[in-house]
Amino acid sequence: MKRDTRWYDYILININYLALTTRSQTLAPLIIPVLVQQFLGDEGKGAAVGTIRLWALMAAVLAQALFGLLSDRSRSKFGRRRPFILFGSVSEVVIFMLIGFAAVTFSGNTGYMVLFVLYIISMLSSNLGHAATQSLIPDLVPEEKRGMASGIKALFELPIPVILVSLLIAPQVAKNNLWLALGMTSFVVLLGAGLTMLVKEKPVTEDPAPIDWKPFLNLFLMTVVFTVVILGTGEIVNSVGNLATQLDGNFLMVVAGILGMAVAVVIGVRLSITTALGFKETSQRKSYVWWVINRLAFMVGLTNLATFMVYFLQEKFDLVREAAAVPASQVTMLVGVFVLLLAIPTGWLADRFGKKLLLVISGLIAAAGVAVLLVFPGMEGVYLAGVMVGAAAGIFYSANWALGTSLVPADNPGKYLGIQNLAGAGAGAIGAYLGGPIGDKGGYVILFIIYGFMFLLSALALLGIREPELKTG
Repeated sequence: MKRDTRWYDYILININYLALTTRSQTLAPLIIPVLVQQFLGDEGKGAAVGTIRLWALMAAVLAQALFGLLSDRSRSKFGRRRPFILFGSVSEVVIFMLIGFAAVTFSGNTGYMVLFVLYIISMLSSNLGHAATQSLIPDLVPEEKRGMASGIKALFELPIPVILVSLLIAPQVAKNNLWLALGMTSFVVLLGAGLTMLVKEKPVTEDPAPIDWKPFLNLFLMTVVFTVVILGTGEIVNSVGNLATQLDGNFLMVVAGILGMAVAVVIGVRLSITTALGFKETSQRKSYVWWVINRLAFMVGLTNLATFMVYFLQEKFDLVREAAAVPASQVTMLVGVFVLLLAIPTGWLADRFGKKLLLVISGLIAAAGVAVLLVFPGMEGVYLAGVMVGAAAGIFYSANWALGTSLVPADNPGKYLGIQNLAGAGAGAIGAYLGGPIGDKGGYVILFIIYGFMFLLSALALLGIREPELKTG
């Protein structure tokens, strides 16, 4: 931007993150679990949610990379990014309306399959806009002002939409007002896109360089390898779960779940990164590999506590289907608030005392929070657990990212930080696809025990990381 960056430019450039997170916090932890249960009943609901999450998230990884590549080459007179954001948002709203129509029209397996297809298309639409939105800061904000822009981005990306969903949208889901919940979400999505259209984005006129498909093909192969690992591990865990059900062996199911998720995390990351970087480069970046493992293990626990919180609350407190939506979203809100409160102080502490120590603390606090959630009998324990896991997440997000940026090569950070995105997508895929059937067979208390151990695994993974020495003076 040749003119000075005004205060409202920071808002316009980042406002679409409000729409993106509102959409994800409405669909994944609230509407998708409720509709799956409506279509299929209680039997197999966890496995059904896990299957949807696996394929939708793998589609999201590839879609975001592809649409980012295409928007880089756009020469539209309306700008490189805004047409992608507008089309993605409008198509997303159309999908919301189709989901509402499916909810009142279909039932049984037919309803589930329609929802499956619509949710994957929704992921494509969302990532059409997401890929373009995340390019606005590097496109338009001067280097010396990107810290401020990123801070505003963080506000729109997590705490504000999480609070919005908890206070306004979740109560409508709880009252079975699905159309109103989808309507509110649609309004936020269109608002975000509409305000982003006010961004002063100049079109690029010079001819684009020849397209380089190699990074996308590498990502495709990495995603295929990661998906195969998840599918294979899921088959083994499911078989052991069936045996445990016949033997009435909950302990066996817990052990199988912990080992299965641990194998998917550790082996999945190592094979995927080796596919993307090659064996030689991967062997030279052992600390980086273990950093991704630390990140993925923690996020398996964090992401899927939210995904299955509705089912857990139904089981523990004998709530009807929609009634669990409000407390589930309130727990998520607590996590968002504590991420907001602790992210900046943790960054300060990480610079002075080291990142690994803080990450060990975050893993232990999160595991303790899960223990509180399981042991305390009333809703007070649920909210206390939300505070503890939120505090752990606030510590984790700052310290983990600070550690990762110190481990990637200075001359090629984008490549490595792009590969770590498999932790974000893989968390939902591993935790839901492997965890859903466990919740169906053994209950969601057992499943949440396994997620607690994933937080401990994240701390254990730090043993493989050699942290760069802190600079003093």
